[in-house]
Amino acid sequence: MEMILSPWPWYVSGPLIAITMFVLLYLGKNFGMSSNLRTMCTMCGAGKTSSFFKFDWRSQKWNLLMVVGAMIGGFIASNYLGAGQSPDLNPKTITQLEAMGIQSAGKDYVPIEFFGNEAFSDPKVLVLLIVGGLLVGFGARYAGGCTSGHSISGISNLQLPSLIATIGFFVGGIIMIHLIFPLLF
Repeated sequence: MEMILSPWPWYVSGPLIAITMFVLLYLGKNFGMSSNLRTMCTMCGAGKTSSFFKFDWRSQKWNLLMVVGAMIGGFIASNYLGAGQSPDLNPKTITQLEAMGIQSAGKDYVPIEFFGNEAFSDPKVLVLLIVGGLLVGFGARYAGGCTSGHSISGISNLQLPSLIATIGFFVGGIIMIHLIFPLLF
């Protein structure tokens, strides 16, 4: 059980990702989570209003199954495998987050101020979650894929746009956490 609960070293997880990508390349498939939004909209009939949603969604059933597996795996991990775990954070980071009002930093796996039931009663956090979700969804479609699609699948296919998008993801993350996040809290 300790092997499952502890982080896997790069020399185990890296080759597993590489093997998965080789199999997907061999089968002619692309990996990514955000493309499932398009698939789900198509399944619900969005093809009647936009040509973007007119495609054979049945060819993407394998990707939808991956999303279901990720949700089930996340539920199992958070409820049965991650009890009492919290990430190792730098003490300076914990101090900075606590100064911003995030008291669960370093104590819980994710900040309960954002992901606990209290988030739904705080209008500021609720607005941030909704606006953030819309921006992430729009950005993923505008960029032609999400972080997993570009950073894992696209770069393994040697696609220059995926490399540029991945660099943009990191630059955007740095700007967010160092410039925008302190303004919000």
